Amino acid sequence: MKAGVVVFPGSNCDYDCYYALNSILGIDTEYIWHKESSVKGFDLLVLPGGFSYGDYLRCGAIAKHSPVVDAVVDFAEKGGHVLGICNGFQVLTESGLLPGALIRNKNLKFICEYVSVIVENAKTGFTSYYNDGEILNIPIAHMDGNYYIDEKGLNDLLENEQVVFRYCDADGGISEEDNPNGSVYNIAGVINKKGNIMGMMPHPERCCEPLLGGNHGYYLFESIKNFLKGA
Repeated sequence: MKAGVVVFPGSNCDYDCYYALNSILGIDTEYIWHKESSVKGFDLLVLPGGFSYGDYLRCGAIAKHSPVVDAVVDFAEKGGHVLGICNGFQVLTESGLLPGALIRNKNLKFICEYVSVIVENAKTGFTSYYNDGEILNIPIAHMDGNYYIDEKGLNDLLENEQVVFRYCDADGGISEEDNPNGSVYNIAGVINKKGNIMGMMPHPERCCEPLLGGNHGYYLFESIKNFLKGA
């Protein structure tokens, strides 16, 4: 198995993702510069967090025009697996690979803290090492993490079980008070209908080993690793 971490100008979680994949999970991993036009030979592509192109327009809006994104779209449309984290999630929505959009947090401030999220769908290739209803303690760090989708779009997500993670309290209760950024339906992560493209605002790569305060994110990468290996 081989993973690629896409690097845009302004990415700042690329090394974190590389370290999680390569050093902790033992996956052969390479960086992919945004000017590359081919992603041939990779089984998994990760679009990391950060501030691609300084987020000077809409988050991810400029990054979607990088040459590598055309290759990522082609890879995904042919069934390749893609994970977008934070800014990477924004890029996936801007490029049309995932529905919805990420807008400014409801408090108009940057948020960096640990939050609780509940696993809504453990039947995906990215979440099979979790259980439905399992509560994860995982960090967020974003200014534009407020997931928006219209009512019809939300109904489609729910009908197709595309909501993967939701913000909650420590006991799994879901309310507006436990929603850090104002996301519709407390959504923290979604997947496409085919199940090969997932985006999430929380950072699993920042909680992959106990030394960092917890390893709840480890099992997301372990899930996709074993799924792609056919284990």
